[in-house]
Amino acid sequence: MRILDLNKETTSNILESLLKRSPNSYGEYESRVAAIIEEVRKNRDAAVFSYTKQFDRAEINADNIVVTDEEINEAYATVAPELLDVIRKSLVNIRAFHSKQLQNSWFTSGENGTILGQKVTPLDKVGVYVPGGKAVYPSSVLMNVVPAKVAGVPHIYMTTPPGADGKIAASTLVAAKEAGVDTIYKVGGAQAIAALAFGTESIPKVDKIVGPGNIYVALAKKAVFGHVSIDSIAGPSEILVLADETANPEYVAADLLSQAEHDEMASAILITTSRALADQVSKEIDYFVARLSRKTIIEKSLENYGYILIAPDMETAIDTVNEIASEHLEIVTKNPFDTMTRVKNAGAIFLGEYSSEPLGDYFAGPNHVLPTNGTAKFFSALSVDDFIKKSSIISYSREALEDVYRDIVQFAECEQLTAHANSIKVRFEDV
Repeated sequence: MRILDLNKETTSNILESLLKRSPNSYGEYESRVAAIIEEVRKNRDAAVFSYTKQFDRAEINADNIVVTDEEINEAYATVAPELLDVIRKSLVNIRAFHSKQLQNSWFTSGENGTILGQKVTPLDKVGVYVPGGKAVYPSSVLMNVVPAKVAGVPHIYMTTPPGADGKIAASTLVAAKEAGVDTIYKVGGAQAIAALAFGTESIPKVDKIVGPGNIYVALAKKAVFGHVSIDSIAGPSEILVLADETANPEYVAADLLSQAEHDEMASAILITTSRALADQVSKEIDYFVARLSRKTIIEKSLENYGYILIAPDMETAIDTVNEIASEHLEIVTKNPFDTMTRVKNAGAIFLGEYSSEPLGDYFAGPNHVLPTNGTAKFFSALSVDDFIKKSSIISYSREALEDVYRDIVQFAECEQLTAHANSIKVRFEDV
């Protein structure tokens, strides 16, 4: 793994390299995605079935697009009891964490008859996209569905691509049932996003679409934003480890590779103030890579977006951490909690050598749907907030409005909006 001294030039070059992975940089695919969306918008189910046969080699129609109770029961019979137990334990943790995010409606009143407040209402229909095909991600089901359930969303629909046999992975179906999905549809890719955004004969139009996917899914979500809400346009996975000389090089190397194995565009970066640690981590990475099952993917990922950066001091290291704004940030320093107080930008922060990133992916409770490609500077993890909307409440008595109506009229006339001014004056003056 390449080792570089950290300075302004290396930071700039790395940031430029990382940003190339953003879905916003894949213009070459946008015309293909736009064509799929338009076809689904016009021909609805027929287009969905055609694309599913073309891309997934599955014969899907109106009679079998919805996963049946029999298929779910078969999935339960297939999944190992130990895995089901883990899914249920993880659900408890995820639900407990997100329950603390719940917001309540609130109102305040004044003696002169003013009532102001905020009404919190859950979204009505949410679509959850779950990757399928060769990959199986029951953890993504839990992370996307649970906060919606906690928020009180009454209708949750899931889409996921089927295999060529028309079936969905058993663990995905079990996770969906345990989390509380209402209906599961056998459709994936950009065509699934379009179906959820505009509706078809079989799939209802939703208010919001959440969930990860490949570049076609990401660009489709970007294209339909405005017709529906979306969670984010996610890029490839990334991990940044901030460590000093006290860190265990074996643990650090293992954690870096936990994200590098996702795909060839995943990013794994170590920033450390210790050259000795840098050298040891590099050796441990070579040891692990030779023995891991996804060796080819990991090697390509590290070649493209893997770095060990040696910082002259912790202040410089933390500045770079904030500039990169990584999806996952592990802090393995002598006092990680103190270090954490100086970090401004990160999707999720893992503190100490026993808080490895996969703990957050699967089990701890906080959401693993996180901002990527530097967007942690202004975006947050998926949460209950993503599944609610807030309406402002305003009620004034005549007495309350009379006290301030001249101020409002003055503001309106300043903006030359005479109808605005008239709407207030008509209640107190002859106009």
